[in-house]
Amino acid sequence: MNKVYLLIGGNMGDRMANLTAACLKITEACGPITAYSSIYETEAWGFTNQPAFLNQALAIQTTLEATALMEQILKIELSLGRKRDIPLGPRIIDIDIIYFNDDIIDNEIVTIPHPSMAKRNFVLTPLTEIAPLLIHPILLKSNEVLLKECGDSSVVYKKSS
Repeated sequence: MNKVYLLIGGNMGDRMANLTAACLKITEACGPITAYSSIYETEAWGFTNQPAFLNQALAIQTTLEATALMEQILKIELSLGRKRDIPLGPRIIDIDIIYFNDDIIDNEIVTIPHPSMAKRNFVLTPLTEIAPLLIHPILLKSNEVLLKECGDSSVVYKKSS
């Protein structure tokens, strides 16, 4: 069984309903969710001229290998209406694999750990809530330390527990 950390988010439509739908589809297609962070409202990152996002970190258990998991995630995003028109632009749903066990993977389908996670408060804040002591396998620092050292000044608000 593989222990995986995901970040889900979106800023279009009924954001809360989209997160709920993503959780249901992840459970059906990938495996059980074992931990949920609170839901956080966050400023857009990168392409900032767009509505705020809701984000949530999840821990799941899956029998899928990393590439197969990413393929399932892409199918889930598509089924929920995800379009990839503008890089870092508005989206109904976004599902990222942050960690897959303590594996380091870089292929044409997926890069794990997520290459930009340590630079983003909207990833580290919910992730630290559910896995503060988990060690990044490349940076060799805990999520808690990565969050303290993160230079991202974007605002992250706890929306609900």
